[in-house]
Amino acid sequence: MRLNFCIRCMLGLACVQGYAQTCDYSISGRIIDRHDDSLLTGATLVLLNTGETVYSDLDGIYEFTGLCEGTLNIRVSHPLCEPSNVTISVPSNVPIDFYLEHHYEELGQVTVTGNAYATQSESLLENRVKLSTLEQFAAGSIGDALNTLSGVSSLNTGNTVVKPMINGLHSSRVTIIQNGVRMQDQEWGAEHAPNIDLNTAGQVIVLKGASALQYSGDAIGGVVISEPPRVPVKDSLFGKVILNGATNGRGGSITSTITKTYKSGLYATLQGTVKRFGDFEAPDYVLSNTGVFERDGSIRIGIKDFDYGLEGYYSYFRNDIGILRASHIGGAQDQVAAINSQQPLIIEDFTYDIGVPRQEVTHHLAQVSAFKRIENLGKVSASYNYQFNRRFEYDIRRGDDAEKPAVDLELSTHQISVDLESDLSERVSVKTGVAFNYQNNFANPETGVRRLIPDYDQYRWSVFGISDIELNSNLFLELGARFDYTTMDVLKFYRTSFWELRGYDELFPELEVETFGNQILTNPKPDFANASATAGLNYQFGNGLILYGNYSLATRAPNPSELFSEGLHHSASRIELGDLKFSSEISNKFAVTLQKNEGIFQFTLNPFVHFIDNFILIEPTRVEQTIRGNFQVWEYRQTEANLLGVDVDLRTEITDQFTLTNQFSYVWGQDTTLDIPLINMPPPSMVNALEYNVPKFHGLNLKLQSDYFWKQSRFPDNNFEVFLAETETNELVDVSTPPDAYHLISFMAQMEFPFNNSNNKITVGCVVSNMFNTSYRNYLNRLRYYADDLGRNVGLNIKVNF
Repeated sequence: MRLNFCIRCMLGLACVQGYAQTCDYSISGRIIDRHDDSLLTGATLVLLNTGETVYSDLDGIYEFTGLCEGTLNIRVSHPLCEPSNVTISVPSNVPIDFYLEHHYEELGQVTVTGNAYATQSESLLENRVKLSTLEQFAAGSIGDALNTLSGVSSLNTGNTVVKPMINGLHSSRVTIIQNGVRMQDQEWGAEHAPNIDLNTAGQVIVLKGASALQYSGDAIGGVVISEPPRVPVKDSLFGKVILNGATNGRGGSITSTITKTYKSGLYATLQGTVKRFGDFEAPDYVLSNTGVFERDGSIRIGIKDFDYGLEGYYSYFRNDIGILRASHIGGAQDQVAAINSQQPLIIEDFTYDIGVPRQEVTHHLAQVSAFKRIENLGKVSASYNYQFNRRFEYDIRRGDDAEKPAVDLELSTHQISVDLESDLSERVSVKTGVAFNYQNNFANPETGVRRLIPDYDQYRWSVFGISDIELNSNLFLELGARFDYTTMDVLKFYRTSFWELRGYDELFPELEVETFGNQILTNPKPDFANASATAGLNYQFGNGLILYGNYSLATRAPNPSELFSEGLHHSASRIELGDLKFSSEISNKFAVTLQKNEGIFQFTLNPFVHFIDNFILIEPTRVEQTIRGNFQVWEYRQTEANLLGVDVDLRTEITDQFTLTNQFSYVWGQDTTLDIPLINMPPPSMVNALEYNVPKFHGLNLKLQSDYFWKQSRFPDNNFEVFLAETETNELVDVSTPPDAYHLISFMAQMEFPFNNSNNKITVGCVVSNMFNTSYRNYLNRLRYYADDLGRNVGLNIKVNF
C-alpha cells in the first residue's frame, strides 16, 4: 500500500512518500538535495524506537538493519535543517531516498520519494564538482577542479592560466556563470583564465552542451555554473577557514567564509582568499617567472522567503600572474633553439618576484536580484549586474617604457534581465525571459604599442523560452528556444599594408574613415542574428537507470579577438591575426547519456556527435621578427568541423571500504574542408582511482590515482621554415608534433577530528601529485614548446569548521 505523510522542518513543509510491506526488516537509501540532486554527506538518522543512529556516508547512503516489523519513528536531520520526525512502516528492502530541500530560496522541504531529475537541463546530464572536491583545490583554480570530470580538460598557458575545455571546445564556446551572472572577463583570449575564486562556490555544475538556454545561446562547448553555498533559514552563525601549503611553488593560500543567518530569512556572507606562490618547478629545473599572487573577496546580503527575495552581491578578484620568461626570446635563431631545446633557454634561481612578462587582472562584479511569487502567474525574477574587467599585460621593454604595460584593456558590461517561471499544470512548466546587455571596451592608446583589441560598443538583446513536460512518472520532455541579436560599433586602426593585403580595401571601402600615414582608421559595425534551440528527453527505467537524449542547435557570433586581432599578444607570446569576414558559427550536437547510479556497480556512458559550420580556429603559420623579438604568428580561419567522442565513468564498490573508479575520454576532431585533423584536440585519457573509506574512524579517506594521457596521434601539420641570417640557412620549426604519452601517479589522504566539545571539526588532508617526479609535456599547454610541466608537489590542506 502507499503511504503519504508530511513533516515540518525549520525550513518549511515537506512531504514523505514511501512503499511499505511487512516481510523484510531493513531500511536503506540515499539522502539527496532535492534542489540540485546532489548527494548529502553527514546527514543523521535516528531510530527513536531503539535509539540506533546512522549517518549518510560520502555517497549520501544510509542503512538500518535488524529491524522488527511494525511502525518506526525516524528523526532526519542535516546541518542546514532542524531535526524532523517521520513515522513509517518497515518496507521490504526497497530503497527509500530522503530528498531534503533546504535551500533558502524554496524555504526548504524534506521529502521521501522515488524520482528526481536535473534542474538546469532535464535532457542533459549534469556533471557536478562537489564542495568537498572544491575545497581540495582551494589553492588552485576553477579549471583545476573541473579537470576531475570526464570530458573536461583545460587549455593552459603555463601552470597558472587554466582555461576550461569541454569535449574539445573552449574560450567563447564555454559560458561560465557565477552566482547567476554570465562572466564577461575577456574570455575570448586563450590565455585569459576565468576571473573566479572557486572558494565562493558551494558546487560547480558542468553541462556538456548548449541546452541551458536560460544562460546563453552560444555555449557551443557547454556551460559551467558556479553556485553559491546554501544558506539556512534559522538563527545561526557559522563559517570555515581553509589553509593550504604546497612544496612546488613554495607557497599556499588561506580562504575564510563566515555566514550569519536569521529565522526571518535575513542573511549575510563575507568571504576572502589570498594565494601566493613563487616560481614553480619542473622535475629538473625552475620555471622562471611563473609565480602568482591572487587576492579575492566577496560579500552577499539578502532576505529570502518562499514568496519573495532580495539579494545584493559584490565580488572582487585580483590576480598577478607571471608568464614563463623563456617564452619571450630574441631573434629567429633563438626561437628555433628554444623550440628544439630540451629545457628552457632562461633558467634563474627561485624567487617570489613576478617580473616580465606578466598579467595583472582585476575584476569587479556587482549584482542586485529579486524575485516575487505571484498567485496564478508564477515566480517573477529580475536582476541587474555590472562587471568591470581591467587587464594589464607587461612585456620586456627598455628605457622609459620599462614599467609601462604593453596591453591596457578596460571592459565594462551592464546587463538587465527579467524571467518568469510558471507551472501551466502539474506536468508542464515553462520559463521565459528577456535580457539586454551593453558592453564597452577601451584599449588605452598610451601604451605605445599597436592595440590588439580595438575600442568598441556592443549591444545584445535576448529572449528565450523553455518548457519541461512530464509525460508520465518516468518520461520527461524538454523543449527550448532562444534568439540573440548582437550589434557592434567599432573604431580600429589597421596598417595600410595589412588592410590591402587582406583585400579589405575592396571588400569594405565603406568602413574607411580617415588615413593617418601608414594607418587607416576604420569604423566596422557588424551585427549578428543568432537563433538557438534544444529538444530532449529523460527516461527513468528504475533501479537507478536513466537515459538522457538531447539535440541542441547553437549559434555563436565571432568574438572581438577573432574579428579584429592584429598584433602581438604579449601574454600569449605570439602575434595574432583575426578576420573581418567571419560569420556566426552554427552548431548541431546530438548527445546520449545512459547512467546507472545505484548498486555496487555504477556507470555513465556519454557518446556525442557534433557538427559545426563556420568553425573558427587559430593556428601557427610562421615566425615574424618584431622590435621586441621573434614571435610565432597565429592566424584565425573559418572552416567546417566535425567532432565525435565519448566519456565513460565507472564506479565499483569492491567492499564496504574499497571503491574503484574509472574515467575515459576521447574526442575525434576533423577539419572537413581541408580533410585534416583539428588542432588542439585533447588526447585520449584515462583516470583510475582506488579509494579506501572508513567513515567511523575520523572519516578516513585514502585515494591512489593513476592518470594516463596518450600521445595525440591526430594533428595538422603546421610546421614552417624560417631563415636564419646568422647561418644563411632555412630551418624547419616543428610546432605541430605532440609530446609523448605520459603517466602520473598521485596519492591523497584525509581525516576529520572534532574539537572544542562541539560539532566543530578540523579536516586535515595531504595530496602528493606527480609522485614519481615524471618529466612530461601537456599537448594542451601552450608553453610546451619551451618547458616541461610541473614536477612533484606535496600539498597540505587544513580546514576548520566553526
